[in-house]
Amino acid sequence: METLEIKLKEEGKIERLTNATFHFDQRIAEGFYSANYFLKSRHIAATKLPGHLVEEQWFQRSDDAMVCGVDEAIALLHTFAAHPEKLKIEALNDGDLISANEPVLKVSGAYEDFGFLESIIDGTLSRRSSVATNVMRLKRALRGADCFSMADRQDDVLTQPGDGYATYVAGIKKFSTDAQGSWVGVKGMGTMPHALIALAGGDIVKASKLYAESYPKEKVTALVDYHNNVIRDSLKVAMSLGERLGAVRVDTSKALIDHYFDDKDTSTFDPHGVCREIIYALRDALTKNGYPFVKIVVSSGFTAAKIDEWTKEGVPVDTYGVGSSLVINNTCGFTGDLVMLDGKPQAKEGRGDIPSTRLKIVKY
Repeated sequence: METLEIKLKEEGKIERLTNATFHFDQRIAEGFYSANYFLKSRHIAATKLPGHLVEEQWFQRSDDAMVCGVDEAIALLHTFAAHPEKLKIEALNDGDLISANEPVLKVSGAYEDFGFLESIIDGTLSRRSSVATNVMRLKRALRGADCFSMADRQDDVLTQPGDGYATYVAGIKKFSTDAQGSWVGVKGMGTMPHALIALAGGDIVKASKLYAESYPKEKVTALVDYHNNVIRDSLKVAMSLGERLGAVRVDTSKALIDHYFDDKDTSTFDPHGVCREIIYALRDALTKNGYPFVKIVVSSGFTAAKIDEWTKEGVPVDTYGVGSSLVINNTCGFTGDLVMLDGKPQAKEGRGDIPSTRLKIVKY
């Protein structure tokens, strides 16, 4: 996989990917992933209605969205269309901002050559654009705060490379797995899961020391919610590791209330999970005890809306770990429509060719 094809341009955009970037399942050529009625239509077009030239366009219905998956769709066409050299392809770039009902891709040619790919392109654009749009909106909410993607655990593992690429396009460039960063040449990152603490018999200090010994060139990010007592355990780890401790990560379940609040009045706020009150208290405790250099990482249930509230208020978080809210796949639902037949308008009622001055002819 030629990940070095992806280079940042001076203006911060990403160059168009080529077929070499993608590893497609060759069964696409056999129609294995195409809706069956497209396969039947291809057969009828080839045997009963051959040679008609059509134009098909793809669009979605959300404003303030970010398109992604265009390069992948073009690569699909060039890999599996019958005569890709005869197709006229007009497209936006991955990472472009789009509005509802704006075409992002138009393909002109013989229907029997490419029509069976319609639903595959629908799914590609929908998935990638949904992830990119989610990430774009979350990036705005971050107001410059750091963030890494923990979306590896939210779906089938095969979604990781494409989701990671869309996440990268939209501006988050730290990932949990190598697969997420594989299309853009970025390796996965992270330190310890709860499982390591469990293996150390529930001893957070022991787990942190073992990590420090095993990876001597890295700062440790200690996971401190294992016993649901993040301030106590953060200070224990800090006293043990000193400057080897780079950060503590709070990942408290929404079902739990940290033991810090056992003897405190919580009637004026919701103390469940990773609440802002525990983060303020944690930052204060670390600083007062001589560890102002220890950063705070939070995860578990963070959305763009919650992060927007926290960054607006200035809750002392250094890095947000975000998972499920990045890969919700209902943000941008694309549809493909035939809108021209042999140079004349031909579309179902309510649809038609949507003019665009933004689409550019793709030269492959």
